[in-house]
Amino acid sequence: MSLHRKDTDSAFEGAGSKAGLEIWCIENLRLVPVPKSSHGKFYTGNAYIVLKTVLPKTGPAQHDIHYWLGNDTNKVDSAFASDKALELDAALGSCTVQYRELQGLETGKFLSYFKPCIIPVEGLYSSHQGHLNGEAYKFSLLTCKGDHVVHIKEVPFSRSSLNHNDVFILDTASKIFLFSGCNSSIQERAKALEVVQYIKENNHGGKCEVATIEDGKFVGDSDVGEFWSLFGGFAPIPRDSPSSVQKQSDTSSVKLLWITTQGKLCQTGTDSLNKKILETDKCYMLDCGAEIFVWMGRQTLISERKTSISATEDFLRTQGRSTGTHLTFLTEGLESNIFRSYFDNWPQKVEPKLYEEGREKVAAIFKQQGYEVKELPEEDCEPFINCRGTLKVWRVNGDELSLLPVPEQTKFYSGDCYVVQFTYPGNERDENLFYTWIGRSSVMEDRRDAISHMNAIVDSTKGDPVLAQAVEDKEPVQFFLIFQTFIIFKGGMSKRYKKFIAEKGITDETYDGIKTALFRVQGTSPQNMQAIEVDLVSSSLNSSYCYILQTETFIFTWIGSLSLTRDHDLLDRMLELINPTLQPISAREGSEPDIFWNALGGKAEYPKAKEMKQCIEDPHLFTLNTTEGDFKVKEIYNFTQDDLTTEDVLVLDCHREIYVWIGCHSNVGSKQQALTLGLKFLEMDVLIEGLSLETPIYIVTEGHEPPFFTRFFEWDPSKANMHGNSFERKLAILKGKPHNLEVPTRNSWKAYSRETTPDGLRSKSVISNGLGRSGSPASSVSGSNSKSSANQLFSSPTPIVRKLFSGSPHDESLVSAGSPAAEPRSLSQSAGFIQADGSGDCVNLLIYPYERLSVISSDPVAGIDVTKREAYLSDEDFQDKFGMTKRAFYELPKWRQNKLKMSLHLF
Repeated sequence: MSLHRKDTDSAFEGAGSKAGLEIWCIENLRLVPVPKSSHGKFYTGNAYIVLKTVLPKTGPAQHDIHYWLGNDTNKVDSAFASDKALELDAALGSCTVQYRELQGLETGKFLSYFKPCIIPVEGLYSSHQGHLNGEAYKFSLLTCKGDHVVHIKEVPFSRSSLNHNDVFILDTASKIFLFSGCNSSIQERAKALEVVQYIKENNHGGKCEVATIEDGKFVGDSDVGEFWSLFGGFAPIPRDSPSSVQKQSDTSSVKLLWITTQGKLCQTGTDSLNKKILETDKCYMLDCGAEIFVWMGRQTLISERKTSISATEDFLRTQGRSTGTHLTFLTEGLESNIFRSYFDNWPQKVEPKLYEEGREKVAAIFKQQGYEVKELPEEDCEPFINCRGTLKVWRVNGDELSLLPVPEQTKFYSGDCYVVQFTYPGNERDENLFYTWIGRSSVMEDRRDAISHMNAIVDSTKGDPVLAQAVEDKEPVQFFLIFQTFIIFKGGMSKRYKKFIAEKGITDETYDGIKTALFRVQGTSPQNMQAIEVDLVSSSLNSSYCYILQTETFIFTWIGSLSLTRDHDLLDRMLELINPTLQPISAREGSEPDIFWNALGGKAEYPKAKEMKQCIEDPHLFTLNTTEGDFKVKEIYNFTQDDLTTEDVLVLDCHREIYVWIGCHSNVGSKQQALTLGLKFLEMDVLIEGLSLETPIYIVTEGHEPPFFTRFFEWDPSKANMHGNSFERKLAILKGKPHNLEVPTRNSWKAYSRETTPDGLRSKSVISNGLGRSGSPASSVSGSNSKSSANQLFSSPTPIVRKLFSGSPHDESLVSAGSPAAEPRSLSQSAGFIQADGSGDCVNLLIYPYERLSVISSDPVAGIDVTKREAYLSDEDFQDKFGMTKRAFYELPKWRQNKLKMSLHLF
């Protein structure tokens, strides 16, 4: 929540209360709000304050403050901007990270707000007219540097400005020329085309020609001749012409200095960096060479912080440091990942989901009063693929693979390794998902062979499947969803495991269905439930779970005092699978008989506090650079699908699992190599989040992205299946050429509900819980791909009204709420028609009350698109439930939309 104090500038009133960007320009030493229509247009003679606000689903708002200084900004305005940034930070509760941004040297995070670029305008901003008086269109020569975010700089309109290392844009009144230096990368050229498109739309109203010029191409092209004639004719560019900006070399050492209240920099007296050095009533400067951080303790005054910032800027000037040195200002408790990485063993900070604890206390109170309280669904537990595909499971047994019979496919042993192949129906083709599952007690030889065997099977499989590695206790949710029911026993069946325990003299604990065993039951639904055999001791119990204790003569079910109602249902279901013959004895925590404790070797202490789940942050996208044996990682902020460039290898860090995405034109030759890169990324732990080396790793190739990957993007499948390198693809889009697709397009991701799969399409494969698997999806299910307005170029017209699920057993006309299914509502009666995604080019839907659209409804609506339940709400109901308009909702990323829908039982 934004704060407003008497000593805060009135221009900041209400700042930070809404997600998005807020910008102020400094004009005559006062703050002037910049309208949204002018966001991204910066004048070289001004200084600006930019506030970026993110409102996560849980926890407080997150703020970043940037103050941008144009090359022609005077010292007074620069100092004023610095002070106002601190003032805004104080108004927001001193919970922001602040950045100094210099024209042409902006941080990647700042540039990511203004895609595709910022092109500074010469002159001064006028709040009355919004532009410079007498501003006229003129020829300009621009340099473009960068592959995912681009720095634009205007250079003199002269042949001497050109070089072989950079990409240049020559903007004339009637034509835009793109000149690519022979040493520039494909990614830089592709990014420059986005800038060309931006200039064409904004400076020429979309009406001008575009020409691309290759460095070294002299004849045979009229565009080449025209380009060089503007420079007075062709002349060679010197080979030794350097890029106009040299990269600053990193310093060999990192120094931490204490800043006194008088602005003096003092040594801290120690070479090792430890968090304990930082005192809460002081300010410090961390000099990292190319970047400098100012750390401000919580107990410091605003005046002390101003002094520290001034002292740091004076230090840069007196030391003759590069103007490209970035300045970042951090408040205690809000340290960035990069800052923390310079310190030894910076303590992990895990904040519990306090809102979960609160909502459960409220639910408990209502239950005590006799009210039925529905539990909120778990986040990220919905399937994003059709989970009724075909499952094959092999156990690694020495040098061989043993194919498991269907009834045994869901029963794994901790001492073994397995290869899993799941074939599920996609759009117009079957898709394959492979896992290697590594048991915790398995031997190293079996682990290596599991990877090798999986690669061999993959090589003989059509298409380009997704590969994943999962370790016991670290399995991703998608792994459990394809099994639905999953049981892990102690021991193992592998020859190597048997040999290992025999040589070590270890007792064979392999479960045989008779010996005494204790199972922990977990999961979220009958389609996602597991039973894990744990150590046969009382300390294995936990009040948050339910357990099954089996002996030769009796079987107990133990219900933890903090377990949920759904856990009790899963307990009953698992009992039928583990031992359906014995009559169970139910024991609630605190009322166990002595025979129960005797079977566990006596009573002992066990965890009794509520298990609080760690809050999962938004995903992060990184590029991996592996040239010349080096391994470098760089984050892409505010990422979109367009950042998945075909020449790159990227990692999507979702905290619980990571995805290594391989572009078709990248230098990674195999998925085994990609897996190695994923392990290196886990070792680096770039975000300092305590990533385990056992974190699940998915290997995804371009053009074959599964829905559980694309859900993190506003996905347009036609972009994922284009020919050529990234430059050729962007050029085809720019010139409006049709796209040549390498593989059939796929619908945008959606979570498949088992209720939506027609019973008539089930295959003969039946798993142990009795649920069938579908051999193919409801292939005739129709529905528009959800696309943002930015992707209208790929959209095709859709009928005003058409049937959903055409040709499937659910095929029926759209009906109004409360009317019989046999009486479809006519178009003339359809005053309540709405757009499925607010974009204006999707199928129209009818309006239904929230109570009938909820997944827990006792009277659910039939024949609707269950992946867009929210779209059937009226505008009033939508605003009431979501707290925002439909248009605002559909502008959110897909994965964030689904989180909101889950909390409202609409997913």
